[in-house]
Amino acid sequence: MAERRLVGSYPVIGIRPTIDGRRGALDVRGSLEEQTMNMAKSAAKLFEENLRYSNGEPVKVVIADTTIGRVGESAACADKFRREGVDITVTVTPCWCYGAETMDMDPQTIKAVWGFNATERPGAVYLASVLATHAQKGLPAFGIYGHDVQEADDTSIPEDVKEKLLRFGRAAVAAASMRGKSYLQIGSVTMGIGGSIIDSDFIESYLGMRVESVDEVEIIRRMTEGIYDHEEFEKALKWAKETCTIGFDKNPPELQMTEEQKEELLLNIREEAQWMVRMVENLLSITRMNDEGTRLTTHEELVRISAKGLRIVVMFFPIVGFQMVTSNFFQSIGMASKAIFLSVSRQVLILIPCLLILPQFYGQLGVWISMPISDLIASLIAGTMLWWQFKQFRKVSV
Repeated sequence: MAERRLVGSYPVIGIRPTIDGRRGALDVRGSLEEQTMNMAKSAAKLFEENLRYSNGEPVKVVIADTTIGRVGESAACADKFRREGVDITVTVTPCWCYGAETMDMDPQTIKAVWGFNATERPGAVYLASVLATHAQKGLPAFGIYGHDVQEADDTSIPEDVKEKLLRFGRAAVAAASMRGKSYLQIGSVTMGIGGSIIDSDFIESYLGMRVESVDEVEIIRRMTEGIYDHEEFEKALKWAKETCTIGFDKNPPELQMTEEQKEELLLNIREEAQWMVRMVENLLSITRMNDEGTRLTTHEELVRISAKGLRIVVMFFPIVGFQMVTSNFFQSIGMASKAIFLSVSRQVLILIPCLLILPQFYGQLGVWISMPISDLIASLIAGTMLWWQFKQFRKVSV
């Protein structure tokens, strides 16, 4: 199988150092040239040292040849960026600039503007002005501004600004990398759940990706014809035999499997699971390659993380059925509002806040524990509502 499935090149970040274009007796522009270009160089260095493509290489960053104070320089910068394959632009400035003349007008680029918070000529004025112009022209842009005031000759980037720049950079590189690529949909609906139907319009219009679909029998075809990584499959099978214990068989003796049948079933299940992992790995570039073609992330690591997460996620699965049945109960007695509340409480009202809050304190563990916490709280709410409803029934019967 192909080690690298990406077609095309990775997105490039372009830095646009904009400047007050006035010259005259005071030579305002001349006094700001070095400071403005230093901002661009600092931003470029931050991105190159901290951002990586999915193959592990540092992102490529280019800077405009000159500061941008007039329309002609904006056009020259746009021409260079087109030649360099720039998909993401970051406009930086320590001062007021003529917004309509210096802004990025390319409707296809992902844009951010960093206004320098300094003791002299603060970039906040330009930031507010140019963001308003972007909004007026229907060209979205992200605004970045520091909390603390810096000296005009300070070339460092404050920690809060670093975080904002890197957040934008990571999201922009991911979005630009997906643009023009394909999303593979296997099957259409899972267990009749309408929420699993792919919204092609969203993926095509918002993410700029095409949607391709294959039937789920494609998985069986690849298993049958051996279209998968056999080496990785053997690793997965070995791990499954060593760590997965087959539980007590509750079927009557005449329906129980023999050891040979269990072995064959285990082989088929592990083969399908390993192929699915491999497909996801190829689509999302989980396996990264260095210049020599050596793997930087192995399946052993993926399996270890997945196994730990799975044990945590399924912790309260046995009581989830109770919460679902309770929701159906309220629906059956005509209390639709309560049924709807219980239906959305577990996966929306509780899970989403947990996913937003807990990782801030517990990191990756916070993501894993969000699911069992959501299951437990939702089941407790369902139990409380069910107890209260039966209490009301008893009052009416009396």
